[in-house]
Amino acid sequence: MDSEFVHISTSLRLQLGYGIGHVLNDVCASLWFTYFLVFFHLVLEFTASQSGNLMLVGQVVDAIATPFVGYHSDHTDNPLSAKYGRRKLWHLFGTVCVLLSFPFIFSECIECSLAHKWAQMYYFAAFIIIFQIGWAAVQISHLSLIPELSEDDHTRTHLTAIRYGFTVFSNLFVYVITWIILQMTGECEKHQVGPSDAWKFRHIVYIVLGVGTLTSIIFHATVSEKNNYQRQDQLLSDTGSGTHLEFLKRPLMYQVAGVYMCTRLVVNISQVLIPLYLHRTLGLAARSLAVVPLSMHLGSLAAAGVQRLAPRSCSRKTNYFTGAACALAGFVWIFLGSDDDYKVYFIYVVAVLIGFGGAIMLVTSLALTADLVGERTEASAFVYGLMSFTDKLACGVAIVIIQMYADGADVGYYRLALVWVCGAAAVLGLVLTLLLPRFRTHELIVNDDTSINNSDDQVTATVENI
Repeated sequence: MDSEFVHISTSLRLQLGYGIGHVLNDVCASLWFTYFLVFFHLVLEFTASQSGNLMLVGQVVDAIATPFVGYHSDHTDNPLSAKYGRRKLWHLFGTVCVLLSFPFIFSECIECSLAHKWAQMYYFAAFIIIFQIGWAAVQISHLSLIPELSEDDHTRTHLTAIRYGFTVFSNLFVYVITWIILQMTGECEKHQVGPSDAWKFRHIVYIVLGVGTLTSIIFHATVSEKNNYQRQDQLLSDTGSGTHLEFLKRPLMYQVAGVYMCTRLVVNISQVLIPLYLHRTLGLAARSLAVVPLSMHLGSLAAAGVQRLAPRSCSRKTNYFTGAACALAGFVWIFLGSDDDYKVYFIYVVAVLIGFGGAIMLVTSLALTADLVGERTEASAFVYGLMSFTDKLACGVAIVIIQMYADGADVGYYRLALVWVCGAAAVLGLVLTLLLPRFRTHELIVNDDTSINNSDDQVTATVENI
């Protein structure tokens, strides 16, 4: 009984320690996607095009860094990595990069705030590049750490569930802190965001980075990476770099990547554009820029609960269809809604619909990626890196194109951008999912009608869990 209690206690400590290891990335990503354009366009008064170009720089660097980190994370082999853990070593490197760069992104240009905007862009671009390299290192190393920590399917499922839960609560934390900071002046109910709010964003960043730093320290102190290098190196030596080449030769990988890319377009572009839609199209006050995104993530949290209660007979395709239908309903409502009742009440219903649908789509697309990886966990970081490459690049290009035409456009511009870009991505992702065939992963056949057991827990589960 005592040994069983110790085992449960150790397992819980491992799962919680692992789960909080991505909190720093989560809070930074929430600020990046939700408030980057708001801060640079509305607070620092860069043009929409300049703001979009800066975000593109970050997305392109992230897209390039992600597969690079994925590949080298799989192949890092030196005395330090053998002692500390190759995944944790990359995680530590990324954490340091994020902490040294992110505070400067959401602050006014130090000693150059009066310089020309194009000159300031070089200043901010330097910190954005460092931040995105660090963010990619943390993301991929943390994701690919799951197979290293446990070979037990049940434990892996719980690790993924806890990771997803902390991601949702990290986003909620950011929006609650933003709401509180904006409330401090007592004018957020009346006034829109502007240059005078720069100090508020600076304080928001300091608070969330403080929490993120603490969670990263706890992660590195509590999680010990198992030394599976000999086993994995044997796998890599048996297959050579052919394991990675095998995935690149599989047409199915590109179809799954298309599903993941479209899903991320829906989730990320809506997260980026909704604050601008609230400010410019609906003319809502600063408070809405915190409360509406908060509603979106409450919808995401509700999706996790609904998926946990979903019957085992629900297939990947059924789940993705449900998520896409909810998201599309939200975008259609955005297209039609404009009266006072919509601005005061129904905008929150729309936000919940989009958050709910996007979360289901995202969990399902990640589960499809896990199906693709299957038992070939020695290449998991590489595959997840490639998937992430497609989404980062696509999101960056989409945002810069949208922002390119935003300067001088009428007030309804962001409504149309939200509806057509996100709506088209949802439809394309659904079509690609419905066209997925039965496919072979290692020695197992994965059917598109395979049941999903607690699909919110199986974001990165392996085929054996299905």
